[in-house]
Amino acid sequence: MVAPGRSKVVPLTPVPGLDPGIIARQDGAEKQDCERNAVQRWLEKHAARLKPLRPVVLADDLFACQSVVKRLVESGDDFLFTAKEASHKALYDFIAGAELDRHEVKVRKGKTRETHRYRFVEKVPLRDGKDAVLVNWIGCEILNAKGEVKYRTAFVTSLPVAESNVAEIAACGRARWKIENESFNVLKNHGYELEHNFGHGETYLAMMLAALNMLAFAWHTVLDLTEPPWRRAREAAEKRTSFFASLATLTSFVVFPAWSELLEALATFTIPPHLLAAPKIE
Repeated sequence: MVAPGRSKVVPLTPVPGLDPGIIARQDGAEKQDCERNAVQRWLEKHAARLKPLRPVVLADDLFACQSVVKRLVESGDDFLFTAKEASHKALYDFIAGAELDRHEVKVRKGKTRETHRYRFVEKVPLRDGKDAVLVNWIGCEILNAKGEVKYRTAFVTSLPVAESNVAEIAACGRARWKIENESFNVLKNHGYELEHNFGHGETYLAMMLAALNMLAFAWHTVLDLTEPPWRRAREAAEKRTSFFASLATLTSFVVFPAWSELLEALATFTIPPHLLAAPKIE
């Protein structure tokens, strides 16, 4: 789960073993599994449970296809997908002949000035054909102070788009990159060692270990958001890898009778004297 302006990424509950969201050939299937099939299984299992949260499903261009979008529309779920021109020829042919609404915002970040330009149109066909799902399209460009385009992207969405909310919707779409930067990158390169230790495993062992890894990351993120002593301990170590190293070292030599004492030791780089006292020999 991600949101604009929030640095934290909270992974949804992982289910070990044959979770319908894991990409793996299903029993009885002859063809290799793929992301589009996996997301359909994930939606079947989890969409109803998450519906009270009123989520907006974010995904890249691969999922901006008739089968996935139709499934979401029929279920009454909202989506916001990247839509590249190269893979949506019919959509962009239609947009080329449509009258687009436009909106422009001047943004200042410190000494840097940018111009955010938006184009948008509602109820355009996602693909060619009479059965094509109708979507709302948003094009976004970011220009620097010299008027040079430094970033360009586009989305299709089920959300109603107007001049008053187009910038917010585009910001939500761009927030998807937090999943790559703040989640997958952290899991691979900042102490969790995802995809380095597991190998292929046997009888879904690799899937189990990956699910446990995601569960640990989810729990650590919740602590980052809600537990001040944990935050102090994490901030003292600066790097996540250093925090894990300190945690492993301390618990190898000292038995902490309480969670609070362990966090205090991690935050202050000290061990309470009463935990270092030698036991009395009678």
